[in-house]
Amino acid sequence: MMLPLLPPLPVVMPLTIAALLLAFSHVLPRPVPDAVALFATVMAGGVCLAMLGPALHAPLVYWFGGWVPRHGFPIGIGFYVDPPSAAMGVFIAVLFTAALVFSWGYYDEVHAHFHVLMLLFLAGMIGFCLTHDLFDMFVWFEVISVAAYALTGYQLRVSALEGAINFTIVNSIGSYLFLAGIGLVYIRIGALDFSALEQGMRQATPDMVARGGFVLVATGLLIKAAQVPFHFWLSDAHAVAPSPVSVIFSGVMVALGMFGLAKLCWTVFLPAGELTQGVRHFLLGMGIVTVLLGGLMALSQRHLKRLLAFSTISHTGMLLIGLASFRPQGLAGLFVYLVGHGLVKGALFMISGILLATRGGIDELGLRGAGRPIWPAGLAMAAGGVLLAGLPFGLMGQGDDYISAPLRHSLGGIVPFAIVFGAACTAGAVLRAAGRIFLGLGPVAGEEERGPTDEEAEKADRPLWLMLWPAVILLLLSLIVPNGANAFLTGLVRDWLPPESANLTTGAPMLQKPPHDPAAWFGLPAALALAAFDLMRHRLPAWFVGMVDKMKNPLLRYLQAAHSGDVRDYVAWAAFGLATFAVVWNI
Repeated sequence: MMLPLLPPLPVVMPLTIAALLLAFSHVLPRPVPDAVALFATVMAGGVCLAMLGPALHAPLVYWFGGWVPRHGFPIGIGFYVDPPSAAMGVFIAVLFTAALVFSWGYYDEVHAHFHVLMLLFLAGMIGFCLTHDLFDMFVWFEVISVAAYALTGYQLRVSALEGAINFTIVNSIGSYLFLAGIGLVYIRIGALDFSALEQGMRQATPDMVARGGFVLVATGLLIKAAQVPFHFWLSDAHAVAPSPVSVIFSGVMVALGMFGLAKLCWTVFLPAGELTQGVRHFLLGMGIVTVLLGGLMALSQRHLKRLLAFSTISHTGMLLIGLASFRPQGLAGLFVYLVGHGLVKGALFMISGILLATRGGIDELGLRGAGRPIWPAGLAMAAGGVLLAGLPFGLMGQGDDYISAPLRHSLGGIVPFAIVFGAACTAGAVLRAAGRIFLGLGPVAGEEERGPTDEEAEKADRPLWLMLWPAVILLLLSLIVPNGANAFLTGLVRDWLPPESANLTTGAPMLQKPPHDPAAWFGLPAALALAAFDLMRHRLPAWFVGMVDKMKNPLLRYLQAAHSGDVRDYVAWAAFGLATFAVVWNI
């Protein structure tokens, strides 16, 4: 009986509690804001979980203000809780819960500004997932962005403010593009609700105005998703954001851009037949380049947060590859990989925060051998590196299988190669850092010696177990693939599939578990080889080291120069990406 009233609660509760914390936290004892924020997050996740089961049978719809559709046409704004949206709400709450446990006691002041911003961040993300209206999606997009800007520069150091400014400028451009695209779509279709948009697209035969609107909205989401060439802001923001915030940035905020783009493509433009082959190839090519570039840049970093940020860029490229396949298997793989990557990357950012708090640094070279006293964190870091390598087990492995299955023989086999290469580079960078920090390997630095680094400091009086066990739990969750996962994924993607492709509405299951790609087994050996090359290069033949360096160093130097830290360059690259997208669609 209460189900129709549930959809707004995961958003209303965090916002209400954030307002109360802001009003009364100055009179509350120090642990209370931590406990209250954690309670609000758990409750929001619990409501999303309660809606997930019923949503698998029929979406839950809530119309704000009682503005229900008239004659089948939406005139108000609603929350539409389908299985993907509810599942994303649960995942977001899980990651926020882990981040808040990790950050317990992180700040001494009792005014709870950090907790208020985190709850605002949480509410914006869940609202973004549940809304069924394009303009309302933009509103939640802005709520997420404002909270993220403030959290990036929260520590008010010069480097933090510089990173926050770069983040703000580039993502504000994405917001302007998003809003301009909404205007074009509304001019052409006369509606913003996703169901009405899809019907309007079918009936109106969209012209360049509607297509231009899609390009602008999609570009705004691609900027948030940090896809090449819109990715430059991410490493700057990650390098200076507090560690609990980086957990959310990499674990879920970047992936939300891909979630929003997937919802827009699958529920609006794909049913209308408006996604041309050229657009599909463009998105696929962008995903492949993102995977490769992110992997190469991760290898060249010595600052752990920058290293993990470029790893995130590489792995979000995998999400775009899954979307660009425009197959139900690719869509299912996007969801599975998104969750698996978010859990693993969240754990790795917690470990970087542990090193920063207990060892007083975040620089891989400066921390050589310093991690031995906290060796359990080293085991967790090595486990995270292995999981990034793309082995065919756990959530990331299963997501790999679903994403690569429809594309294994396309484009001359470049997709499987890119997947393995990106996984090997990102995993190799993490394993190299773990070997140097916790085992004291690598007395001679490799290419990462020229990578940028920053002086940072975080609160050091939190116990190791408090910071470590949320990371361990996230890693364990990333290994769980429950029985009946394929049936659940079938129900998960059903509501987003166009009627003509949804043959899983018949008795036969549509999503069969794809076979493991044999190439996936090469990821870990390649990662170990890359890590060993940098850590043991002083013991390798000089001619061999020189030959490898001569091959890779010019490319890495060019890539590092392109990531200049100058926001004007980042804006120019964003303009280039937008122009290329428009040309591909003949706009």
